[in-house]
Amino acid sequence: MSAVMWFRRDLRLDDNPAWSAATSEHGEVTALFIVDQRLLDAAGDLRRNLLIANLNALDADLKERGGRLRIEAGEASSVLANHGGTVYWNADYSPYAIARDGRVRKQVERHEVFHGNFIHYPGHVLKDDGDPYRVFTPYYRRWIETDWPKVSMAEGTADIAGETGQGIPSGADPIIEPGTAGARKRLETFTDVVDQYPDYRNDPGRDDTSHLSADLKFGTISPRTIWDHLGTGTEGRRSFLRQLCWRDFYAQVLYYFPHSAKASLKPGYDDIGWLNDPVDIEAWKTGQTGYPFVDAAMRQLVATGWMHNRTRMVTASFLVKHLLVDWRIGERFFMENLIDGDPAQNIGNWQWVAGTGTDAAPYFRVFNPISQSKKFDPKGVYIRRFVPEVAALDDRDIHAPWDAPPLALAEAGIELGQTYPTPLIDHAFARERVLTAYKTALS
Repeated sequence: MSAVMWFRRDLRLDDNPAWSAATSEHGEVTALFIVDQRLLDAAGDLRRNLLIANLNALDADLKERGGRLRIEAGEASSVLANHGGTVYWNADYSPYAIARDGRVRKQVERHEVFHGNFIHYPGHVLKDDGDPYRVFTPYYRRWIETDWPKVSMAEGTADIAGETGQGIPSGADPIIEPGTAGARKRLETFTDVVDQYPDYRNDPGRDDTSHLSADLKFGTISPRTIWDHLGTGTEGRRSFLRQLCWRDFYAQVLYYFPHSAKASLKPGYDDIGWLNDPVDIEAWKTGQTGYPFVDAAMRQLVATGWMHNRTRMVTASFLVKHLLVDWRIGERFFMENLIDGDPAQNIGNWQWVAGTGTDAAPYFRVFNPISQSKKFDPKGVYIRRFVPEVAALDDRDIHAPWDAPPLALAEAGIELGQTYPTPLIDHAFARERVLTAYKTALS
């Protein structure tokens, strides 16, 4: 009897429980991907091109096994209702995915759902009373001690159907090497430096991070494969695996608190008096705030579809707490531009920075973009890479060009307000203003 494997954010054939079950329990399997135009339209060009490239890579892997990836477009419940046989898929947990999958369950009588996208799927790590965690550290303590769910990952011997359906959409070259092959190369590269991860993870100029976030977003590699490969033998490896826990944690938070996709996890914070100045927002988006560390990060995002984690925090804090702009505006811009744009991670991190989400610390954390720049990019390597207008300044002056001596600016060819903007706002003023705004909203 035939079956359908519905690929979504699990574009791989190994360590894929739904694929394992489908190909083990049936004689023939159709490998299907449904193009959801709403999701495709919401993605920027870089993420859209990477998705298409990942689909081509998956199709190539299927061709080696004698089959092809079938592409269809439309509402998933309607598409799948027209296919005979049991439908297999790996669960997704965003509000949009849950609603979509609910419609499919009603239309498709025979279906099997697995958990293949996390170390511990939402609901597997809970408090003793069955409630979900809202704070990361106690979640992590239980997460690290919890055994993995037992499930077969071995690929079966089913024949794979060869029909391609509508065919994979066309797209430009991806910004990173796609597919499982690209993901495994990135994992191997990271293996060489992971033991120094605690020392270098916050250095955007050096950038010895894993660059596996887009692979995890599209599922070209599984988090279990990463864990198995790296192990827990050094502090660096354990530190990195903690980041996989953050991924599971935010997926669970969104699953249990779906309102947090559009509103503050902590309701009192919905009354903050955001300014949402369109001029400020545009300056932030285009990397023209006058703060080189912030501008470098925003330019990196737009140019590459990716941003270093340290600078994600700094740029988000700058928008929300320096410019008093609603975190949802920044969250949407990141989702549009990030190649690793994942709703749960993006929402969770933005709310953490804004102080409206799971962060256990009080709301008055305000990242100082100058001290952050001096601490994590002391020689200006990162700034010079993305903000060439200030590259000729020395290491001391590059973090705050407005404080540089006039002669230093002249020698570097910088005319503030002309060749490079003056700061949008003074840090000390911004800090006092945002603390007042938050205090007023919560009083």
